[in-house]
Amino acid sequence: MNNRIKHSKGDRILLLTNNILLTIIVLVIVGPLLYVFLSSFLEPNAIIRKGLSLHASDWSLEGYKRLFTDDTIVRGFFNSLLYSTGFTIVTVVVCLFAGYTLSVDGLVGKKVFMVFFLFTMFFGGGLIPTYFVIRDLGMLNTIWAIILPGAVNVWFIILARTYFKAVPNELKEAARIDGASDLKIFFQIILPLSKPIIFVLALYAFIGQWNAYFDAMIYLDDRELHPLQLVLRSILIQNEVQPGMVADVEARNELMRISEMIRYSSIVIASLPLLIMYPFFQKYFEKGVMVGSLK
Repeated sequence: MNNRIKHSKGDRILLLTNNILLTIIVLVIVGPLLYVFLSSFLEPNAIIRKGLSLHASDWSLEGYKRLFTDDTIVRGFFNSLLYSTGFTIVTVVVCLFAGYTLSVDGLVGKKVFMVFFLFTMFFGGGLIPTYFVIRDLGMLNTIWAIILPGAVNVWFIILARTYFKAVPNELKEAARIDGASDLKIFFQIILPLSKPIIFVLALYAFIGQWNAYFDAMIYLDDRELHPLQLVLRSILIQNEVQPGMVADVEARNELMRISEMIRYSSIVIASLPLLIMYPFFQKYFEKGVMVGSLK
Protein backbone atom coordinates (compact mmCIF):
# COMPACT_ATOMS: atom_id res chain seq x y z
CA MET A 1 0.00 0.00 0.00
CA ASN A 2 1.40 3.37 -1.05
CA ASN A 3 1.17 5.86 1.86
CA ARG A 4 3.01 8.68 0.10
CA ILE A 5 1.24 12.02 0.20
CA LYS A 6 0.23 13.29 -3.23
CA HIS A 7 1.16 16.94 -3.61
CA SER A 8 -0.41 19.32 -6.04
CA LYS A 9 1.68 21.08 -8.67
CA GLY A 10 1.76 24.25 -6.55
CA ASP A 11 2.90 22.29 -3.49
CA ARG A 12 5.68 20.62 -5.47
CA ILE A 13 6.92 23.98 -6.72
CA LEU A 14 6.86 25.38 -3.19
CA LEU A 15 8.73 22.37 -1.78
CA LEU A 16 11.33 22.56 -4.55
CA THR A 17 11.83 26.29 -3.92
CA ASN A 18 12.20 25.69 -0.18
CA ASN A 19 14.73 22.91 -0.77
CA ILE A 20 16.78 25.11 -3.08
CA LEU A 21 16.74 28.01 -0.60
CA LEU A 22 17.68 25.73 2.32
CA THR A 23 20.52 24.22 0.29
CA ILE A 24 21.86 27.70 -0.51
CA ILE A 25 21.63 28.71 3.17
CA VAL A 26 23.46 25.55 4.27
CA LEU A 27 26.22 26.16 1.71
CA VAL A 28 26.57 29.77 2.82
CA ILE A 29 26.99 28.64 6.43
CA VAL A 30 29.03 25.47 5.93
CA GLY A 31 31.26 26.83 3.15
CA PRO A 32 33.21 29.37 5.25
CA LEU A 33 33.48 26.91 8.16
CA LEU A 34 34.91 24.22 5.92
CA TYR A 35 37.26 26.69 4.27
CA VAL A 36 38.65 27.90 7.61
CA PHE A 37 38.99 24.34 8.92
CA LEU A 38 40.91 23.11 5.86
CA SER A 39 42.98 26.30 5.68
CA SER A 40 44.18 25.73 9.24
CA PHE A 41 46.04 22.63 7.95
CA LEU A 42 47.47 24.29 4.83
CA GLU A 43 50.48 26.45 4.22
CA PRO A 44 49.31 30.06 3.68
CA ASN A 45 51.53 30.34 0.58
CA ALA A 46 49.78 27.31 -0.91
CA ILE A 47 46.39 28.89 -0.23
CA ILE A 48 47.46 32.06 -2.01
CA ARG A 49 48.88 30.18 -5.02
CA LYS A 50 46.40 27.31 -5.40
CA GLY A 51 43.55 27.85 -2.98
CA LEU A 52 42.47 24.71 -1.13
CA SER A 53 44.87 21.93 -2.02
CA LEU A 54 44.90 18.19 -1.35
CA HIS A 55 48.63 17.75 -2.00
CA ALA A 56 50.41 16.41 1.07
CA SER A 57 53.31 18.82 0.55
CA ASP A 58 50.97 21.78 1.08
CA TRP A 59 49.65 20.55 4.43
CA SER A 60 51.15 21.58 7.76
CA LEU A 61 50.38 21.38 11.48
CA GLU A 62 52.70 24.23 12.38
CA GLY A 63 49.86 26.56 13.36
CA TYR A 64 48.48 24.07 15.88
CA LYS A 65 51.96 23.21 17.16
CA ARG A 66 52.71 26.86 17.86
CA LEU A 67 49.41 27.29 19.70
CA PHE A 68 49.59 24.16 21.82
CA THR A 69 53.23 24.66 22.78
CA ASP A 70 52.07 27.85 24.46
CA ASP A 71 50.98 26.99 28.03
CA THR A 72 48.59 29.94 28.08
CA ILE A 73 46.39 28.21 25.48
CA VAL A 74 45.77 25.15 27.65
CA ARG A 75 45.23 27.31 30.74
CA GLY A 76 42.90 29.62 28.82
CA PHE A 77 40.91 26.63 27.53
CA PHE A 78 40.28 25.28 31.02
CA ASN A 79 39.50 28.79 32.30
CA SER A 80 36.89 29.23 29.57
CA LEU A 81 35.45 25.80 30.33
CA LEU A 82 35.22 26.69 34.02
CA TYR A 83 33.67 30.11 33.41
CA SER A 84 31.21 28.83 30.80
CA THR A 85 30.11 25.83 32.88
CA GLY A 86 29.74 27.87 36.07
CA PHE A 87 27.91 30.66 34.27
CA THR A 88 25.58 28.17 32.59
CA ILE A 89 24.67 26.43 35.86
CA VAL A 90 24.02 29.67 37.76
CA THR A 91 22.10 31.27 34.89
CA VAL A 92 19.87 28.27 34.21
CA VAL A 93 19.05 27.75 37.90
CA VAL A 94 18.23 31.42 38.51
CA CYS A 95 16.18 31.81 35.33
CA LEU A 96 14.22 28.59 35.88
CA PHE A 97 13.25 29.60 39.43
CA ALA A 98 12.34 33.13 38.32
CA GLY A 99 10.45 31.91 35.26
CA TYR A 100 8.41 29.39 37.25
CA THR A 101 7.58 31.93 39.95
CA LEU A 102 6.36 34.44 37.36
CA SER A 103 4.26 31.75 35.65
CA VAL A 104 2.26 30.94 38.80
CA ASP A 105 -1.28 32.30 38.64
CA GLY A 106 -2.25 34.54 41.52
CA LEU A 107 1.29 35.68 42.36
CA VAL A 108 1.03 38.98 44.21
CA GLY A 109 2.90 41.77 42.41
CA LYS A 110 3.62 39.69 39.30
CA LYS A 111 3.12 42.64 36.95
CA VAL A 112 5.40 44.82 39.05
CA PHE A 113 8.14 42.20 38.89
CA MET A 114 7.75 41.83 35.13
CA VAL A 115 7.97 45.60 34.61
CA PHE A 116 11.09 45.67 36.79
CA PHE A 117 12.73 42.87 34.80
CA LEU A 118 11.75 44.34 31.44
CA PHE A 119 13.12 47.75 32.48
CA THR A 120 16.57 46.23 32.94
CA MET A 121 16.48 44.88 29.37
CA PHE A 122 16.50 48.40 27.94
CA PHE A 123 18.28 50.46 30.58
CA GLY A 124 21.53 49.69 32.37
CA GLY A 125 23.91 51.48 34.68
CA GLY A 126 26.77 51.49 32.18
CA LEU A 127 30.29 50.14 32.23
CA ILE A 128 31.88 52.46 34.82
CA PRO A 129 29.19 52.10 37.54
CA THR A 130 29.18 48.33 36.98
CA TYR A 131 32.94 48.23 37.37
CA PHE A 132 32.71 50.16 40.65
CA VAL A 133 30.05 47.78 41.96
CA ILE A 134 32.14 44.71 41.11
CA ARG A 135 35.21 46.33 42.63
CA ASP A 136 33.44 47.30 45.86
CA LEU A 137 32.03 43.78 46.17
CA GLY A 138 35.58 42.41 46.01
CA MET A 139 34.99 40.40 42.84
CA LEU A 140 37.81 41.82 40.70
CA ASN A 141 40.24 39.12 39.56
CA THR A 142 37.86 36.37 40.65
CA ILE A 143 35.66 33.92 38.79
CA TRP A 144 32.57 35.67 40.21
CA ALA A 145 33.28 38.80 38.18
CA ILE A 146 32.60 36.70 35.07
CA ILE A 147 29.76 34.51 36.34
CA LEU A 148 27.50 36.69 38.50
CA PRO A 149 26.96 40.03 36.66
CA GLY A 150 25.16 38.48 33.69
CA ALA A 151 23.57 35.52 35.44
CA VAL A 152 20.08 37.05 35.54
CA ASN A 153 19.09 37.12 31.88
CA VAL A 154 15.63 38.62 31.40
CA TRP A 155 15.16 37.05 27.97
CA PHE A 156 15.88 33.59 29.45
CA ILE A 157 13.38 34.29 32.24
CA ILE A 158 10.70 35.18 29.68
CA LEU A 159 11.42 32.00 27.71
CA ALA A 160 11.20 29.87 30.87
CA ARG A 161 8.02 31.64 32.02
CA THR A 162 6.37 31.07 28.63
CA TYR A 163 7.31 27.39 28.69
CA PHE A 164 6.03 26.86 32.23
CA LYS A 165 2.72 28.56 31.45
CA ALA A 166 2.18 25.98 28.71
CA VAL A 167 2.31 23.14 31.27
CA PRO A 168 -1.30 22.03 32.00
CA ASN A 169 -2.63 23.46 35.25
CA GLU A 170 -4.39 20.14 35.91
CA LEU A 171 -1.04 18.55 36.79
CA LYS A 172 -0.30 21.23 39.38
CA GLU A 173 -3.81 21.16 40.82
CA ALA A 174 -3.76 17.37 41.17
CA ALA A 175 -0.43 17.59 42.99
CA ARG A 176 -1.74 20.30 45.33
CA ILE A 177 -4.77 18.17 46.14
CA ASP A 178 -2.34 15.40 47.14
CA GLY A 179 -0.62 17.87 49.47
CA ALA A 180 2.43 18.74 47.35
CA SER A 181 4.10 22.10 48.03
CA ASP A 182 5.21 24.49 45.29
CA LEU A 183 8.81 23.32 45.62
CA LYS A 184 7.78 19.68 45.31
CA ILE A 185 5.64 20.48 42.27
CA PHE A 186 8.55 22.35 40.69
CA PHE A 187 11.18 19.67 41.26
CA GLN A 188 9.09 16.52 40.77
CA ILE A 189 6.59 17.58 38.10
CA ILE A 190 7.70 20.72 36.26
CA LEU A 191 11.43 20.06 35.88
CA PRO A 192 11.09 16.53 34.43
CA LEU A 193 8.82 18.03 31.75
CA SER A 194 11.16 20.93 31.05
CA LYS A 195 14.20 19.28 29.46
CA PRO A 196 13.80 21.16 26.15
CA ILE A 197 13.84 24.62 27.72
CA ILE A 198 16.62 23.64 30.14
CA PHE A 199 18.87 22.50 27.29
CA VAL A 200 18.05 25.56 25.18
CA LEU A 201 18.90 27.94 28.02
CA ALA A 202 22.06 25.97 28.80
CA LEU A 203 23.17 26.06 25.16
CA TYR A 204 22.53 29.79 24.81
CA ALA A 205 24.29 30.58 28.09
CA PHE A 206 27.30 28.36 27.38
CA ILE A 207 27.84 29.71 23.86
CA GLY A 208 27.44 33.31 25.00
CA GLN A 209 29.98 32.92 27.79
CA TRP A 210 32.39 30.81 25.73
CA ASN A 211 32.63 33.51 23.06
CA ALA A 212 32.85 36.41 25.53
CA TYR A 213 36.10 38.18 26.25
CA PHE A 214 35.23 41.82 27.02
CA ASP A 215 34.23 41.28 30.67
CA ALA A 216 37.41 39.29 31.28
CA MET A 217 39.47 42.06 29.69
CA ILE A 218 37.88 44.61 32.05
CA TYR A 219 37.68 42.68 35.32
CA LEU A 220 40.61 40.22 35.18
CA ASP A 221 44.08 41.73 35.39
CA ASP A 222 45.73 38.43 36.29
CA ARG A 223 46.79 36.67 33.07
CA GLU A 224 46.48 33.32 34.84
CA LEU A 225 42.71 33.86 34.89
CA HIS A 226 42.25 34.91 31.25
CA PRO A 227 39.79 32.80 29.21
CA LEU A 228 40.66 31.23 25.88
CA GLN A 229 39.18 34.01 23.76
CA LEU A 230 41.30 36.65 25.49
CA VAL A 231 44.41 34.47 25.24
CA LEU A 232 43.86 33.93 21.51
CA ARG A 233 43.29 37.65 21.05
CA SER A 234 46.61 38.39 22.73
CA ILE A 235 48.43 35.80 20.61
CA LEU A 236 46.97 37.18 17.38
CA ILE A 237 47.95 40.73 18.34
CA GLN A 238 51.48 39.62 19.23
CA ASN A 239 51.88 37.81 15.91
CA GLU A 240 50.35 40.58 13.80
CA VAL A 241 52.93 41.95 11.39
CA GLN A 242 52.88 45.75 11.19
CA PRO A 243 54.23 47.65 8.16
CA GLY A 244 57.88 48.52 8.62
CA MET A 245 58.22 46.24 11.67
CA VAL A 246 60.76 43.99 9.91
CA ALA A 247 63.18 45.38 7.34
CA ASP A 248 64.17 42.01 5.88
CA VAL A 249 61.60 40.98 3.26
CA GLU A 250 62.09 37.25 3.79
CA ALA A 251 61.78 37.55 7.56
CA ARG A 252 58.67 39.68 7.18
CA ASN A 253 57.06 37.14 4.82
CA GLU A 254 57.84 34.36 7.29
CA LEU A 255 56.20 36.28 10.12
CA MET A 256 53.14 36.92 7.94
CA ARG A 257 52.97 33.20 7.10
CA ILE A 258 53.09 32.22 10.77
CA SER A 259 50.51 34.86 11.67
CA GLU A 260 48.12 33.56 9.00
CA MET A 261 48.46 29.95 10.18
CA ILE A 262 47.86 30.92 13.81
CA ARG A 263 44.78 32.91 12.81
CA TYR A 264 43.08 29.95 11.13
CA SER A 265 44.12 27.49 13.85
CA SER A 266 42.86 29.73 16.64
CA ILE A 267 39.43 30.02 14.99
CA VAL A 268 39.14 26.23 14.81
CA ILE A 269 40.27 25.74 18.41
CA ALA A 270 37.78 28.33 19.68
CA SER A 271 34.87 26.90 17.67
CA LEU A 272 35.48 23.16 18.05
CA PRO A 273 33.88 22.67 21.52
CA LEU A 274 30.66 24.32 20.35
CA LEU A 275 30.54 22.28 17.14
CA ILE A 276 31.01 19.08 19.17
CA MET A 277 28.40 20.04 21.75
CA TYR A 278 25.56 21.15 19.46
CA PRO A 279 24.60 17.72 17.98
CA PHE A 280 23.94 16.38 21.49
CA PHE A 281 21.62 19.34 22.22
CA GLN A 282 19.90 19.43 18.85
CA LYS A 283 16.92 17.22 19.76
CA TYR A 284 15.99 19.40 22.73
CA PHE A 285 16.99 22.60 20.94
CA GLU A 286 14.42 22.04 18.18
CA LYS A 287 11.66 21.64 20.78
CA GLY A 288 12.79 24.48 23.01
CA VAL A 289 13.08 27.15 20.32
CA MET A 290 9.38 26.65 19.55
CA VAL A 291 8.43 27.82 23.05
CA GLY A 292 5.27 29.90 22.87
CA SER A 293 4.58 29.13 19.20
CA LEU A 294 1.70 26.81 20.05
CA LYS A 295 -0.89 27.17 22.76
